[in-house]
Amino acid sequence: LREGVVTREMAPVCPVDASGRFTSEVSDFVGQYVKDADRNICQHLKHSGRLLQQSTIQHSYPFCWRSDTPLLYKAVPTWFIRVECLVERLLANNAKTSWVPDFIKEKRFANWLRDARDWAISRNRYWGTPIPLWVSDDMEEVVCVGSIDELERLSGVRVTDLHKEFVDPITIPSKMGKGDLKRVTEVFDCWFESGSMPYAQLHYPFENTERFSKSFPADFVAEGVDQTRGWFYTLLVLSTALFDKPPFKNLIVNGIVLASDGQKMSKRQKNYPDPRSVIDRYGADALRLYLVNSPVVKAQNLRFFESGVRDVLKDVFIPWYNAFRFLMKSGIEPWERAHEKSFIVPVEVWPKSRNLMDRWVLSFTLTLLRFVHSELRAYRLYTVVPRLLRFIEYLVNWYIRMNRRRLKGEVMEDEEDWFAALHTLVKVLTQLIFMMAPFAPFFTEFIFQRLKTKLDFSNFEIANIGEVSGAADEHGAPLSLHYLINMWYPTESEEDKAATAGVVDSALEARVAWMQAAVEAGRSIRTRLELPLKAPLRTAVLIHPPDSDVVNALGKDGSDGLAVYVREELNVRQLTVTSDKAAYGVRLRARLNPATAGPRLRAAFKPISNALSALPQSALEQYLVKGEMTLEDELLSGDDVTIDYVVGDAHDSNSSEGNPILKAAKGKLKKTGKLASAPLMEEKEKAADGPHWEAQAWDVADGLGRILVLLDVRPDAELEEERLAREIINRIQRARKKGNLLPEDTIQVVISTTSEPLRKVLSIHATLIDVTVKQPIACCVDANDGSGALTTAKSAVEARGEKLGDLVVSEATTSPASLKQVKVNSGPSAKSGSQGSAVKVRCLKTGESIDVHLADIHGKRLVSDVMELLNVVRGAFGWVKTAEMRLMHCGSEVKCNSTENLLRFSGLELSLE
Repeated sequence: LREGVVTREMAPVCPVDASGRFTSEVSDFVGQYVKDADRNICQHLKHSGRLLQQSTIQHSYPFCWRSDTPLLYKAVPTWFIRVECLVERLLANNAKTSWVPDFIKEKRFANWLRDARDWAISRNRYWGTPIPLWVSDDMEEVVCVGSIDELERLSGVRVTDLHKEFVDPITIPSKMGKGDLKRVTEVFDCWFESGSMPYAQLHYPFENTERFSKSFPADFVAEGVDQTRGWFYTLLVLSTALFDKPPFKNLIVNGIVLASDGQKMSKRQKNYPDPRSVIDRYGADALRLYLVNSPVVKAQNLRFFESGVRDVLKDVFIPWYNAFRFLMKSGIEPWERAHEKSFIVPVEVWPKSRNLMDRWVLSFTLTLLRFVHSELRAYRLYTVVPRLLRFIEYLVNWYIRMNRRRLKGEVMEDEEDWFAALHTLVKVLTQLIFMMAPFAPFFTEFIFQRLKTKLDFSNFEIANIGEVSGAADEHGAPLSLHYLINMWYPTESEEDKAATAGVVDSALEARVAWMQAAVEAGRSIRTRLELPLKAPLRTAVLIHPPDSDVVNALGKDGSDGLAVYVREELNVRQLTVTSDKAAYGVRLRARLNPATAGPRLRAAFKPISNALSALPQSALEQYLVKGEMTLEDELLSGDDVTIDYVVGDAHDSNSSEGNPILKAAKGKLKKTGKLASAPLMEEKEKAADGPHWEAQAWDVADGLGRILVLLDVRPDAELEEERLAREIINRIQRARKKGNLLPEDTIQVVISTTSEPLRKVLSIHATLIDVTVKQPIACCVDANDGSGALTTAKSAVEARGEKLGDLVVSEATTSPASLKQVKVNSGPSAKSGSQGSAVKVRCLKTGESIDVHLADIHGKRLVSDVMELLNVVRGAFGWVKTAEMRLMHCGSEVKCNSTENLLRFSGLELSLE
């Protein structure tokens, strides 16, 4: 066409008939099926001396999906819509729309529109919508019929079914004396019908005119990227031709879900799992969330793996459900039993709490709520779901993990602290299910129906539910979560601003981010050294840049409220916050990356690598700031250079020679492998003369790319004893679970051992074990098989692979009076000294007594208040948790709300009434 070989006015040459055979225009092969003639054509060319080369090429070719036979291209008469004259209007209307992702609109679709050609809308098929054109035999007279009424007026025939077999017999008398006009044989291209959807679904323009005007253009449409040249295109062409408007305001382009082998899903090949079995196995929400949290929502293709759906269930829904179950079973129900009333909070109120983690999670929730609202308004699903899933991980593994004892009422700052913690978690879970409702509608509804029993809707306006009839119950509570979606996103109204005033605290969120970075860096060290979290360590050092705000987050001496969480999560006794790397021998080490720099540098790789190793620390510090450097006339940047933080083992001008700290650390730092455990010793070995630092081994990790965490990973006897105590607790809890015993079940714990180190651990750390397990422990020489117990579970107590004893956990069947033999091994009589602070509690009725440690020798709190002390006593004597008792001293009841007040009774005897 461009070269003038053919013109638009010329009839196309088509030497193939309707049966796929050559016509007389190809006289040498007339009547032959075109595919069968391939060999004959080659022979003909060869005999005529015109064959240059003959070969076979493998390539993809279209086949009929019904008969599985090759398709042939054939020129046929076709009806067209003039699109080329609409190109500028199409581009202008496309510019008025918003696409996600935007590059599909600006690149692929816009380029397609610029090169748009007239649209062939007719198809030579039987099935389809008849094209309403009646023509004369010479094609000179054409009538386009616009409605059934018009067809009746022109033909005198009334029809109610517009399918081909009913309208084809109808003729229209010619107004030009050309006889009867007959309908053309073609039917519409199905894409023409798809593009007519906005009008056809409302029977516009024959009715629903007002309804159509309100719904057109559509708020958004969503389809696969393959519709760029299909539905998206036909929608725009027809709406532009009819109304000069875009057919939609927003469009979400999805990628294609492929089989796991990267091929298109095929029913014939059965290369994908049955969707119904996937839903039955993992749930519709898990499948939906897997797809929404994938490259598909960014117009990229996805290889579907059933394991990905399983991971969503395992990593998202199960932890989320466990968080909700923990709130109800371990938090709210114990609170209701303790206070003898129902736990109810106003649904619209944001809690006020002094606790740092409460304030952080509420701020984090509201910040996320505003982000989700903003992004959903822009239809950016690919930014929303990852943030929501990360929020669930933060909620479970940070907030709940760090506040378990507060939420269970075991540790309280004051009387209102327990309620504040529960109110906070209820509010956060409520907001979470509303944010997640569009992505997990079934699971969020499940949570809502159970959570709403703890929510007060009395001040909740029924109008917020919308116009859904019967949407609320007699108490004003909505019958379904999904009636409320729109109202949970914050607005700019004064009422919403007042309700959320002071909730968002960006500074606190930044402080917690530093705390999390420190914890994660410390955890990475433990993971690398295969050092479990329950193994306590002596010291952690957090090194930060001089101009950072880490000090504001954790305090100069690591004593800030958030620093407590760092110490607890890393299980270290002491946390030091400093900006002095040199004091701890931390240096930078640079390595040239052979994977990225090798192919480019070639022969220069080794000389540059040597030069890089010889650079001073100042040059490496500058590289971290600038992100690039020049060595041997070569520019290095990005992944070319890897910077590691190391302790000691220096080989440059910043060597550790002469530094006693680094000398001691050399050879002791292990990057991989297990760390040797210290032996259980009766007495802690004394360090040799010299600085304490000389005897330490350190390992280092970085967090947020700006802070370093060092851990003193040298084990010693005292820490090993505490680790063993925590291991005993872990074995007891696992045995509880193994025996299907609930936390509220009264149990007997018997440890049979002849190991003196194990007996010593049970004595020294009795209160730590008591406070956690909340049940008495007996230590004996002979094994106790738990005979007579309703449920029994056994476990071995081991240290460094050596069995120290047997542990038996069973449901208690004995009466409190007979529990003397299972009294807690509470160690020495109550006194303050080498074992920490302790108090003796004597029961006036039975004469029995128990020593309870209030704090260990390092001042770490073991019992926070009188309520927790009484819980320990109840467990020791085997009494039920609801048993009422008072703690007396010198005739007066002890009412202490903090450990500091309780510590004044250290070394004294309290009586129990």
